[in-house]
Amino acid sequence: MEKLKLHSPDLTQANIEKMAQLFPNCIVETRDPNGIFKRRIDFELLRQELSDSIVEGPNERYQLSWPGKHEALLTANSPIAKTFRPYRAESVNFDTTKNLFIEGDNLDALKLLQETYLNKVKMIYIDPPYNTGRDFIYDDDFSEDSSAYFLKSNQNDLSGNRLIANTESNGRIHSDWMSMVYARLRLSRNLLRDDGLIFISIDDNEISNLRKICDEIFGEQNFVDCIIWKKRYGGGAKEKHLVTLHEYILVYAKSIENLNEIFIPLQDESIQRYYKLKDSNFEIRGPYRTHPLEAGKAVDERLNLIFPIEAPDGTLVHPKRQWYWSKERVLESNRNGELEFIKDKNGEWSVHSKQYLFDEFGVKRQAKAFSIIDDVYSQHGTNEMLSIFGNAKIFSYPKPTQLIEKLIDIGTNSDEESIILDFFSGSCSSAHAMMSLNLKDTGKRRIIMVQLPEICEPGSDAQKAGFDTIAEIGKERIRRIGKSISNEFSSTSESQKIDVGFRVLKIDSSNMKEVFYTPDAVSQDLLSDQINNIREDRTSEDLLFQVLLDWGVDLALPITQETIDGKTAYFVDGNALVACFDEGVSEEFVKLLAKREPLRAVFRDAGFASDSVKINVEQIFKLMSPATDVKTI
Repeated sequence: MEKLKLHSPDLTQANIEKMAQLFPNCIVETRDPNGIFKRRIDFELLRQELSDSIVEGPNERYQLSWPGKHEALLTANSPIAKTFRPYRAESVNFDTTKNLFIEGDNLDALKLLQETYLNKVKMIYIDPPYNTGRDFIYDDDFSEDSSAYFLKSNQNDLSGNRLIANTESNGRIHSDWMSMVYARLRLSRNLLRDDGLIFISIDDNEISNLRKICDEIFGEQNFVDCIIWKKRYGGGAKEKHLVTLHEYILVYAKSIENLNEIFIPLQDESIQRYYKLKDSNFEIRGPYRTHPLEAGKAVDERLNLIFPIEAPDGTLVHPKRQWYWSKERVLESNRNGELEFIKDKNGEWSVHSKQYLFDEFGVKRQAKAFSIIDDVYSQHGTNEMLSIFGNAKIFSYPKPTQLIEKLIDIGTNSDEESIILDFFSGSCSSAHAMMSLNLKDTGKRRIIMVQLPEICEPGSDAQKAGFDTIAEIGKERIRRIGKSISNEFSSTSESQKIDVGFRVLKIDSSNMKEVFYTPDAVSQDLLSDQINNIREDRTSEDLLFQVLLDWGVDLALPITQETIDGKTAYFVDGNALVACFDEGVSEEFVKLLAKREPLRAVFRDAGFASDSVKINVEQIFKLMSPATDVKTI
């Protein structure tokens, strides 16, 4: 029976497999230090394959490079043997929510999410450290080779020591920051859908480097825009030169070719300001505004768009250049009363189209987003936190939810069941914004948040308020916002209720003992102690989530627990997966599970009542539920 591998995918080997499909002659076999054969790429031959002239040595080329880049790439691709452990007590609506809060190193989190959420995330928003010299960055250890890194990854999580102050006295201030961002963005790109977008907040300290990194990872052709956010409306007494009022939000697509045209909902202010006119269609299509039907100078000239239109008094109106619409569309719109003729003070007619608030199917008109956001400020974010937590300033410079709501509108583009990822979640402004937006449009968007348990500064307002880590602040913010929403809409029907819960998962060492990954390191006299390859402090639910990870099953699916024939069985999303990690599993129990015809079934390798039961499990499922995929851990 096949066993689950129980670690994140080895992206280096995956990339070699992709190269083998394109250039099979560039794949060679070599021995590693342990004498084991592995596939490798002959880079000299690959260089020749990609050249139209003889390659004799290194040539100058346009590229982005810094000390530590290769190590960052190696670290991003190296597999880890860690897992997510569920924490029900810290969660809200654990069994039913589709939102995830992952506590731990976001590099580890991104690796663990690779198989489960590959090409499934519609939007990523991150607000990473700006590298001002006063903030902290992740201290990624790039000094080890992949083997040492892999072995180290089996040990207990040391995330409490993962942050360092990146001061200007450090000669690698830019290099360290770029390595940190580079590794994480490479992994995050894999998670984006083909029509997905990533938004990255940044300021002038690293905007130029971040733009180059994103050009390399996402492709220069997939740059969408650089949004300018006017973050404050005054001040400047402490500024030495110009008063800096703005920050940036870089926007990249996974694939610009697969990105649909972007529209956002019309704001109430715009509706009240522009949609004031009414006609006989008002009851069905609401108010309207007018727009000149004559095209401007920027359009390409098309002879079929040059023709006269008859005004109400019989006058023929000719365009100075051309119309936007064809003659057939103009005639049809005129018959439906969708054109408006306006006479100026000189008695000359102009033709306008009526832009109704709703179309004939009752769908509300949308608008284009602008590349400048100038109606929400940093102070709004601070005020929100004060409103939620009282007067204590427990988090510095949180992003305003209104700002992120605008980005979610752009990023999800009316897809109200999108998955949103924020792997620098901080105070969880993004989760707050998503819930608020879902409340407005009854959307079903869901979010995956990742936050390191960064220690709050001793003596800070946060610590005085009882928060030891930034992660605790974020979780409590979501709890309070969710409770407020639930109380306000307690009478709402179940189908219309907003998901205000979140399932807390914490990154930890694998549930499997070291012998599972390094069996050669165990001496013969210790083998009797290793019969059970699962750590003693792990629960059945811990094992379940590592199985979900390894099998690539959505970590937010509903989970139910049943007692069958005295054994505990977990059912994920009905029959998507059934798991039992109890000992003494009998053939009778296996038959009861097989009758349920699950898509997947998993057991503990040492959990069967006897060797004969273990041998017969696959045969039982082949007879009773042949479509079930059966594995053990």
